Amino acid sequence: MSAVRLYWLDPNQPDGAFPDPNLALKEPNGLLAMGGDLSPERLLRAYALGIFPWYNPEESILWWSPDPRTVFETDGVHVSRRFQRTLARNDYAVSLDRDFPGVIRKCAALRVHREGTWLGPEMRAAYQRLHQLGHAHSVEVWRAGRLIGGLYGVARGRVFFGESMFSSQTDASKIALIWLARQLRAWNYRYLDGQVGSPHLYRMGAIDLPRAQFLDAIREPAPSATPESAWSFTIDAPRNRAHLEKSRRTNTSKTD
Repeated sequence: MSAVRLYWLDPNQPDGAFPDPNLALKEPNGLLAMGGDLSPERLLRAYALGIFPWYNPEESILWWSPDPRTVFETDGVHVSRRFQRTLARNDYAVSLDRDFPGVIRKCAALRVHREGTWLGPEMRAAYQRLHQLGHAHSVEVWRAGRLIGGLYGVARGRVFFGESMFSSQTDASKIALIWLARQLRAWNYRYLDGQVGSPHLYRMGAIDLPRAQFLDAIREPAPSATPESAWSFTIDAPRNRAHLEKSRRTNTSKTD
């Protein structure tokens, strides 16, 4: 039996090259490299190759590029008749980049409670830095001024890499995903990345895409309509002021 081969990335060389994603392991699917750091330079180079970090805080950084890749086509998110009624209600509001720190903190808190602590302080700080640089973005769902759901991720080429989501009320994360997909479609993005498949993602319309096809979409230039820094909705998304008003007063930009 041959030994598992993982590529080592020097943490002192943030501009160092990644190995070819096609060299990633088949089992566990997509594991490619370890080591390195979470500097903006390294992260942006990784995403340009369809590679993302996923590891527990006490471990070395692990880098992944699964094949196939589970994605949503931006016009392919399934909305059931029941959920169409939920979306049409005037009992929530959605926003983009209104509270990135709040979204990532709530995503981390949810993971600690349910799955462990992989979204640790180092990861949160790294993505907040990418957000400050205009590469990472969040979508928020509000009710009565409270942040009840959302997700965050990174935009590269014509792909939005969804990293994590949370929901503190029923269907709130699904609302965030659907409105984000609609806005991405309006901006001419091709895919919303879900990384690896799950029954929940497939029920919502996710598909498995060969790695090569996924990488082609990343290599395409970013859509010209995409804002250069903070994002905001340009489609007719729910902005009920009664749900957003309090959030301006209670929103915090506190970082970890």
